[in-house]
Amino acid sequence: MRSQTNAASKVPAAENTLRILTLLASKRGPLAASTIATALELPRSSVYHLLGVMEQSGFVLHLHEEQRYGLGISAFELSSAYSRQEPLSRLGRPMLAALVDVIGESAHLAVLHGRDVLYIVEERAKNRPSLVTDVGVRLPSHLTASGRAILAALPKSQVRALYPNAAAFSSRTETSSPILKYSALQAHLDQVRQRGYATENGEVTAGFGSVAAAVTDHIGWPTAAVAVTFLEEKVPAEQWPELARRVQKVADDLSLRIHGRPAA
Repeated sequence: MRSQTNAASKVPAAENTLRILTLLASKRGPLAASTIATALELPRSSVYHLLGVMEQSGFVLHLHEEQRYGLGISAFELSSAYSRQEPLSRLGRPMLAALVDVIGESAHLAVLHGRDVLYIVEERAKNRPSLVTDVGVRLPSHLTASGRAILAALPKSQVRALYPNAAAFSSRTETSSPILKYSALQAHLDQVRQRGYATENGEVTAGFGSVAAAVTDHIGWPTAAVAVTFLEEKVPAEQWPELARRVQKVADDLSLRIHGRPAA
């Protein structure tokens, strides 16, 4: 059995490309090329060459100021493609349905897709108005509770790569979002990290609020977010922390179901 190792050795560039991507995906932040070369026992020249090709294709991003490499937009899109093929949807749908039965508000599951969040599950509560967060809808992640929960669980360098300038920010409602530049986004994400959940107040649809928590994989990387959306006049601000606690519990349970771990 001359095995797959011999077959793989005939295409070392492909094998080493996958090894580099796997290494980057296993770390919480970007790595220097020299670190990658040492960890994988590869010549530095080969690593720089492969990183250059992957950078051109968008699979890695070179952070020039730090002289490090992190996963690029194309890698995120692969992750989102996995999500769209339904494993997360199949696991998350019954859990969201149970949450909706308990709290009487609509819930949804979203994944990061570039700078947007893509909604892959929506469970609408009885007698509650329809929402813009239907399955297949994409919204700017910095405006949504789901997106903010995911962004807060990413390394800051990855967030910076997603939001390199003011043009990356947008607003949907007449009441402009308070998050229209990177410094405001990071200040908000710091608050999300401290309290363990994200919020949104009428920035997607006027009069509606949301709370959300990240679903994480085995290394703590955010794969999705669970969120609940409600009419702000029906849910006073003092009830949001308790609602968020229930959302966090579902996100933690889903993290465990996908062999991940609860968000810290």
